[in-house]
Amino acid sequence: MEYTKVNCQLRENTEIARELLMAALGEIGFESFVETAEGVEAYIPTSAFAPVLLASDELKNNDFFAFDYSTEVIADQNWNEVWEQNYFEPLLIEEKLLIRAPFHTQFPEAPMEIIIQPKMAFGTGNHATTHLMIVAMFDLDLSQKRVLDMGCGSGVLSILASRMGARSITAIDIDEWSYHNTLENCGWNGIDNITAYLGDASLLGAESFEVILANIQRNILLEDMPAYHSVMAPGGQLIMSGFYLKDLEVIRQKAESLGLHFIRHYEKSDWCSALFSLQASTLA
Repeated sequence: MEYTKVNCQLRENTEIARELLMAALGEIGFESFVETAEGVEAYIPTSAFAPVLLASDELKNNDFFAFDYSTEVIADQNWNEVWEQNYFEPLLIEEKLLIRAPFHTQFPEAPMEIIIQPKMAFGTGNHATTHLMIVAMFDLDLSQKRVLDMGCGSGVLSILASRMGARSITAIDIDEWSYHNTLENCGWNGIDNITAYLGDASLLGAESFEVILANIQRNILLEDMPAYHSVMAPGGQLIMSGFYLKDLEVIRQKAESLGLHFIRHYEKSDWCSALFSLQASTLA
């Protein structure tokens, strides 16, 4: 698939400005991001891009992340080169998990390792929400659990679930690049208990899961939460991210309206993840 890169030069290039800009661009269809010395590089399928997307009042007249931009069309076959040029570095999370690319030759040791062939930013672990999902997963016992990974991206969370002893993992994403990248990364990691599907929450209904992972974005989480709830096994646990800390309350209200019980939340750079259970209980 051909992608368009929008290189955003922030007039005040701060961490919060980058995070706010990425969130706003994510709401209008941009799929992945790279933070740069000038601001943010944002990627969207060329078929979905039009300059009018960047002309809305919300983007043009926002004092929090005012920016200028230029665009570049990038062919699908150039993604590896693009990522190597952007210095995707090995990532060590809490001294427990190393995430690296196949082309890395120097990296630290860790109890668990995941190899990701990078095709898009989201799913390498560098984004705050992926980091928060991983930290939340560390607090769970996934041994022999049936896991659902909604919006699987690169498959990094599915692969981590397998590394943590999950019995089986169902990985679903609406983007074709994510579906193929998940299959590719399963191969790189020697994983054979992940089944990937191209689609969305409408695919759910035939199975039940003890653990559900959903790292998407606020509006989709709110819309699809009933579907997640419908396939949760008794005592099942749900981790969600892709939203800001300020949105935790609306996420919590929706979850509790479905009978889910709030356990705890995690936060990083104004982003948030939250853990819920189908019944009030302490973690195993």
